[in-house]
Amino acid sequence: MQPRILALLGSFKARLSLRISFWVFLSLIIIEIIILVPSYSRRENELLLQLEQVSSASINSLVVLTKTDMSDRKLFHAKIQNITSNSDVISGIAIYKSDGQLIDTLGEAPEIDFAELKNAKILRRRSRDGARYDVAWTNLHLGGKYILIVRHNATSVQQELYDFTLRIAGLVLIISIVVTSGTMLVLGITVISPILRLRDDLIAAGDALSKNGGKPDFYSLSVKREDELGEVMAAFNQMFNRVYQEINQRKIAEEILRSEQEKSERLLLNILPQPIAERLKQGQNNIADGFAEVTILFADIVGFTEISSRVSPQELVDLLNQIFSAFDRLSEEYGLEKIKTIGDNYMVAGGLPMPHPDHAELIAEMALDMQQEILRFSIECGKPLNIRIGINTGPVVAGVIGTKKFIYDLWGDAVNTASRMESQGIPGKIQVSSSTYKLLCDKYLFEERGIIQVKGKGEMTTYLLTGRKV
Repeated sequence: MQPRILALLGSFKARLSLRISFWVFLSLIIIEIIILVPSYSRRENELLLQLEQVSSASINSLVVLTKTDMSDRKLFHAKIQNITSNSDVISGIAIYKSDGQLIDTLGEAPEIDFAELKNAKILRRRSRDGARYDVAWTNLHLGGKYILIVRHNATSVQQELYDFTLRIAGLVLIISIVVTSGTMLVLGITVISPILRLRDDLIAAGDALSKNGGKPDFYSLSVKREDELGEVMAAFNQMFNRVYQEINQRKIAEEILRSEQEKSERLLLNILPQPIAERLKQGQNNIADGFAEVTILFADIVGFTEISSRVSPQELVDLLNQIFSAFDRLSEEYGLEKIKTIGDNYMVAGGLPMPHPDHAELIAEMALDMQQEILRFSIECGKPLNIRIGINTGPVVAGVIGTKKFIYDLWGDAVNTASRMESQGIPGKIQVSSSTYKLLCDKYLFEERGIIQVKGKGEMTTYLLTGRKV
């Protein structure tokens, strides 16, 4: 019960409530003013008529006096003064002949002038300040040859009208306050308070939708109204439920899309280096870069063809996957870029796609670790596994080729030479070219193999990497 009372009291502070109350109050005041104007006029006429009735006895005596002989002006004036002295409301008199000749005056001069009478029988006028009231009776009304203009003291009328206005104004004010308060009470219960609660529902709905919260306990759900406001509440609930469901479905779709995008990202990064993948996503179609100096490693598993003839395809693929997965971990550990595998041949490069000053050392470290990994696999699986490794350093061109199943590949004489270092190497040994030897000879141990005939290159001096210098 208390929340309802607080909500009702709060409705009286609402801007809409204050606006409605202002216009209701103002409308009542205007209506009462429209009613007051004719009431005021009627009351004024009544009071002035009463004033005339009060002075009627003196007026009748004056009318009778005008029908007597007025040759003796002093006597006539004395009679007029005697008649008006007993009246509290007559403050002045003027008597004219029908031709406009002034016969006599007494007290205050009336504002009505003889020239204003013309053909009127009776002319009435109240002074601007309301304190005096003049009445002119012409010869047409009196039936004689004289005109009588009487000035009345209307201060009592003025006071009575003032009191009348105050009473009406007070009554109007009381009625306006009562009607406005009653109207606001009804509106507060039936309209304003529900609108404020609906506003709170809208705020709660916005918070729930923006903060991914659950459905709030809306006030509008608990109200059943068979009117326009009830229809608005029902429409609000329908809208919220629809938006809530749409947002949830969109979130589910976004999660699915995000998951698929992450899968695509991982797949793309498994195929291409991250910088190259970013350039490809940005819309670059032809990606090709030249590198002045990189180090390339080729490795071939010796005797793998003979092993493949003695094991099942599943065992063969599983063994090769374990070996190459170990090589992949080494390439990630040393920050090298795996280029590709062809059968049992593994290719990795250092110094691209981001140049690195220690590319040759990193390749050398991986080559030595690859020998240890093959030794471990040979012991674990009980098969005579060995590896032949060739390394060369030089300039290359790297880029992405193809539109389907595209790969990041290398081209150049340095690549061909590295391949020859492997194919014409010694099983279990790491053969390097003279260009690589010059970069590593200060930190690693080598044996000079001597001059060998390299296919497509002629005679070359090569070296065998045997270990690290202490």
